[in-house]
Amino acid sequence: MPSSISPAALEAAVSDHLPWLRNLYRHFHRHPELSMAEHATADRIEQELTAMGLEPQRIGGTGVVAVIGNGEGPTVLARADIDALPLQEDTGLEYASETRGVMHACGHDAHATALLGATRVLAENRDAWSGTYIAVFQPGEETADGARAMIDGGLLERVPRPDVALSQHVMPAAAGTIGTVTGPVLSAGDSLKITIHGRGAHGSMPHTAVDPVVLASSIVLRLQTVVSREVEPGTFAVLTVGSLMAGAKANIISASAELLLNIRTYDLTVREQVIAAIERIVRAECAGAGAPADPEFHYYDQYPLTSNDSAVTDTVTEAFVDHFGPQAVYEASRVTASEDFSLIPDAFGVPYTYWTVGSVDPARYRDAVSRGAVSQEIPANHSPHFAPLEEPTLLTATRAQVVAALAYLGAEGRVD
Repeated sequence: MPSSISPAALEAAVSDHLPWLRNLYRHFHRHPELSMAEHATADRIEQELTAMGLEPQRIGGTGVVAVIGNGEGPTVLARADIDALPLQEDTGLEYASETRGVMHACGHDAHATALLGATRVLAENRDAWSGTYIAVFQPGEETADGARAMIDGGLLERVPRPDVALSQHVMPAAAGTIGTVTGPVLSAGDSLKITIHGRGAHGSMPHTAVDPVVLASSIVLRLQTVVSREVEPGTFAVLTVGSLMAGAKANIISASAELLLNIRTYDLTVREQVIAAIERIVRAECAGAGAPADPEFHYYDQYPLTSNDSAVTDTVTEAFVDHFGPQAVYEASRVTASEDFSLIPDAFGVPYTYWTVGSVDPARYRDAVSRGAVSQEIPANHSPHFAPLEEPTLLTATRAQVVAALAYLGAEGRVD
């Protein structure tokens, strides 16, 4: 068996790379790229992996994968997302985005940096572990395209089958802390475009029309009863109508209307219940209004449920507590946002866990919590003001990836 790297040695190994980590992070932050167009980002990741003596592969367009084979033992897959958002940055950082209208507002620059850091630490300390480490840099998380693209691009055939999969996300919590939870941690997410058909007419002659604006309004109101009256109380579900578009002029009754919906659930049975209710209500309202054609349903940006395996989560949480101390590890709350990470372990048929890493100055965060002002004063992910504290966030995120991997690959590692 290998000799496990001590907590002090790991701290030192990561700290020694802090200038490199900081430069990488600032480079990625300055040069964000949108989903499935992360060409320069992927190039830089490949350069860094090659400099470590590894042989990176491009999979799924802008996805990058590197495999470290290091003798007998378990196989661990660790994944980071790398895409940015179509958002104008307003942080005032000296290393703010240089691409107008594009920003790393969700922490993916930190995720990529931390996984590169963990890969480097493991590559440089092979005497401390045994097995295989797969680093996956995934594009297109923000559009739910990236994980599928990598799977369709041959990921399952081009890397060894892992025993477990790991991923993490920077969140607006106290920097230096890590949140873990078993079971559902991120909701399933579905976006839906509904096109309803009416009959256009002059605005002065409504009796000759089937007004899609009135029809759409009835549908919006009726949809508000799906969660409140059809989903069992205490069961989580969100149904949001984010957009209603119809017509272009006051005196013209348009021939159609379009609604954009978003659905979030923690239970796939509830998801199917909500979708069925939506389609039933829309069809019924259209029939009741005498619509000349059936409504059309187009589902897109569909995210799977992220549900942490209890055994993997317990193993990783124990490793985090041992390394960071119990004061730094807490039971995270479920998040109603969504992710496509779980598509990868689900495709392999292996268990996984997904944890969060705090990114806000601890004193500032504690003060905001004490005053009940977190949501008002702490910029959340997808905000133009989102600006993770570099230290200790980069160090914690990098160490967390290494510690989680060594829970399986180190001297005391195991696969439950």
